[in-house]
Amino acid sequence: MPLERLLQHITPLFIAIGLASCAHAPAPVTPGVSLELAQQRRAQLDDVHYALFLSLPADPEAPIPGRMAISFTLANGGQPLQLDFREDPALIGGVTVNGALSSWRFEAEHLVIPQAELKRGNNTVEVTFNAGSSSLNRNPDYLYTLFVPDRARTAFPLFDQPDIKATWDLTLELPRDWRAISAGPLLEERVEGERKTLRFDTSDLLSSYLFSFVAGRFEAETREVGGRQMTLLYREPDAEKFARNIDEIFRLHGQALAWLEDYTGIDFPFQKLDFAAIPAFQYGGMEHVGAIQYNAGALFLEEAPSDGQLLDRANLIAHEVAHMWFGDLVTMRWFDDVWTKEVFANFMAAKIVNPAFPQVDHELNFLVSHYPSAYSVDRSAGANPIRQPLANLNDAGQMYGSIIYHKAPIMMRQLELLLGEEAFHQGMRNYLRTYAYGNADWPALIAILDELTDYDLAAWSGVWVNTPGRPEFRLAGNSTAPQLEQIDPAGEGRLWPQRFSLLTLGAQGQEEFSLLTEDALTPLPEGLAATGGFQLFSADGRGYGLFPAQLAMLERWQELDAVARGTLLINLYENLVDARGPAPGEYLDRLSGLLEEEDNQLLLELMLGQIQRIYWTMLPAAQRDARAAALEETVWENFSARDSASQRKLLFGAYAQLALTPAALQRVHAVWSGEFDPGALPLSETDRIALAQQLAIKLPGQAAEILATQLENTRNPDQQRRLRYLLPSLSADPGERDAFFAALADERMRRTESWVTEAVANLHHPLRREHSVRYIPASLALLREIQVTGDIFFPSAWLQATLANHNSAQVVADIETFLDANPDYYPQLRMKILQAADPVFRANRLLH
Repeated sequence: MPLERLLQHITPLFIAIGLASCAHAPAPVTPGVSLELAQQRRAQLDDVHYALFLSLPADPEAPIPGRMAISFTLANGGQPLQLDFREDPALIGGVTVNGALSSWRFEAEHLVIPQAELKRGNNTVEVTFNAGSSSLNRNPDYLYTLFVPDRARTAFPLFDQPDIKATWDLTLELPRDWRAISAGPLLEERVEGERKTLRFDTSDLLSSYLFSFVAGRFEAETREVGGRQMTLLYREPDAEKFARNIDEIFRLHGQALAWLEDYTGIDFPFQKLDFAAIPAFQYGGMEHVGAIQYNAGALFLEEAPSDGQLLDRANLIAHEVAHMWFGDLVTMRWFDDVWTKEVFANFMAAKIVNPAFPQVDHELNFLVSHYPSAYSVDRSAGANPIRQPLANLNDAGQMYGSIIYHKAPIMMRQLELLLGEEAFHQGMRNYLRTYAYGNADWPALIAILDELTDYDLAAWSGVWVNTPGRPEFRLAGNSTAPQLEQIDPAGEGRLWPQRFSLLTLGAQGQEEFSLLTEDALTPLPEGLAATGGFQLFSADGRGYGLFPAQLAMLERWQELDAVARGTLLINLYENLVDARGPAPGEYLDRLSGLLEEEDNQLLLELMLGQIQRIYWTMLPAAQRDARAAALEETVWENFSARDSASQRKLLFGAYAQLALTPAALQRVHAVWSGEFDPGALPLSETDRIALAQQLAIKLPGQAAEILATQLENTRNPDQQRRLRYLLPSLSADPGERDAFFAALADERMRRTESWVTEAVANLHHPLRREHSVRYIPASLALLREIQVTGDIFFPSAWLQATLANHNSAQVVADIETFLDANPDYYPQLRMKILQAADPVFRANRLLH
């Protein structure tokens, strides 16, 4: 054989031997899904397919038998294979590998297959099991899966990481009168007695957290929208409410779909777009392919919804549909970049809803929707960067929060301003085409965008994306050379390059200037001092940071446009909580006086939210009580003077929240009971339940009667279940409330998380602070278990419900004692505690 041909044969052999000898040692078997394990499996596995069968019983407590066949291509069979299963190994029945019984072992939340049973190339692992229930959300009459971020492994064994995309074949056996949707189209339905079997077609390529199904006693509505058939599963029993909302629900889906196809240049990338409206769903929505899940209350709005509620629904639907491209078609490689899918969906949703709401000021909506929430975290000692390191997927749920959902869209808007809209648009299209049906990370997108600009995006991103906090801005220089100084409150010398406007108001009128703050000092217009009036920084609502603010500027309210008004309110509030003025009582009085001057509903909501926060937590009780009657009357007069049903409903809701005096409480009670009809105030069953809760807390002597009447008058069975759960938290008997709180230590009492947080908020109502302070240490001690057993938003929701209404030195001490006693406490939850505690700390400082 010629030497050249000999080398052609020998070289691949030596390469293979070398690769085998240099192969990495198997990833350690540890709880969760470590980054090391995920990277190793991603390099080894391809062509993954799951064939899943589940037999769903009507009884939500009965076992769910199942079997799973996992087929895959293995690049190298030289090490054991770990399947993720965070459940009791006793739930596993039998395991076969490539047709033979396996000698598998269970270790640290993994089903480990010996390397000797595997081979290079095609493999199949078959498992029989009883499904774990913690992520199946089982209720009487229905259930739904919710696997984000790593909870598919709590139901059945699989490779639970986002960069192993797979196809799924699902077969469900279920009660005859149940319906179901999943990722693939329904292929076959077979009825046998009181049971039936649904077989779904093979799904598209999906990350494990995006696979889902919804099953139960649902009604179904199917429409054709823009040439595409869509089906909605729902349980709404109110025929009038259903009729009021259903057309708009489908229209908004069709509108979002058409806009995204045009913007991305990519047709809808999956086989179908179905969705389900689920009572008490944990989130607003979740972007499962083929089976989007929504909170039913977010879709089926009550009569006379506010502008904010209509916008919220439109944004929610646009957000979930945008995920079909941003998150589902192109998925982050690892959950450290989970924020990318959320920021894209939020950012695109803001663009999508504009055509549907031409009467709405979208700049204002963006401002009030994102800035207060982003600031609430970024001003805290627990501020986190947009992009956070993640060593193990069992910590991934705590990546979520206001920074992802609210600061990241602000950052993206600044990025678009920096690049220009056309270049940004082209970059998004390039990104989607490059990584379609695959995975990508943030640096990959920055690399694509860097080709479209001369700006150093990597350095820009380093501050905006990879570090926490916000800049502070102060006036500097002198009258002839005024400057705006940008300060890093952490003392690290960081700069947040950004564009925003400066509005000056003087005796001669107003003038607006555009600023680009790239350096520590930014020159301001030379004639600024000569205006002799006011300056409003970020008047266009685009700047991000703590800006100087002047309370007296409220005197020029009518001269400001809506966005400038919103900016002024936000800047003043941020200065207030930062103890830079104005004083809480003075600002509250000025706000209440402005109510009658404002007709914009988004601004009314912002003002009323600030009023309630200050009233309940930032004023000494004596000051609050002294203002109560006047504030109640102001809100009631504004309510009575409005013609808009949605504004009347908004103001009455605030009135009920603020009501303290006997006269105000008697008025709320009369409206709730139907004894008094103030006119043009449509109250739904949900509204009356909310009023009953307020009245039960504020009128403890009548609580039992009020709640019994409300329960008797509640017709929706899902709402009845919710109210029955809430009853102990509303009891006038402190002992009964104590027993209810103690029962929350049992995971079974925390199954419906939205009910839990509502009940906890009842326990910690401002009027019950002196009693509920005793719950704080135990609530903090329970947090880690809540994180382990609950869904991604539950720890933050638990903390917010627990702490939001407190302001005492005792609670500050309890929080500090817990943190001091646990110096090595789980870092992500420590941040969440500091974020939720920040309003408590600030309110307490303002009170003293």
